[in-house]
Amino acid sequence: MTSAIPAGDAYPYLRAASAGIRHHARTLTPRTQHTASPVDRVHLDVLHTHLTALHQFLDQLAESTRPPHPAVGRHLATAHTRLFQAAAAVHDAFHRLPVTDETPTDTGCHPERLPESPPVLTICQRHLAAGHVVRRKTTQSDLNTPLHGHTTTCSQ
Repeated sequence: MTSAIPAGDAYPYLRAASAGIRHHARTLTPRTQHTASPVDRVHLDVLHTHLTALHQFLDQLAESTRPPHPAVGRHLATAHTRLFQAAAAVHDAFHRLPVTDETPTDTGCHPERLPESPPVLTICQRHLAAGHVVRRKTTQSDLNTPLHGHTTTCSQ
């Protein structure tokens, strides 16, 4: 895949993060007839960390882009909402994984108290923080609707 952005661009950390995800996805792909090992809680916690970091970044981009370019800002705000939906699905998957010997017995989310130990502590706190941000800017119906009016084709 080629990009219109020059190799010496001003976003080296984003490029490195994208390269890291591509590398990780390739290493998870089974190269033989054996299937890949199933995901574990630590893997989902790290993925959730990445999704919520992107969620925060898109929120900042949408806010700074909206005044000079309202249509672009709306598209970024929609991406912000969809990214939260992806993070919510990863969070739900985390809690549906079977409990192992290393996992605390109580792995549910408890907004009224801190969970007992990591990684439950990190993923639940991170998800609650992202939820507060998205709910200040997005309605519940927007969170529950599929893409509305957006296409994957280039509009130029």
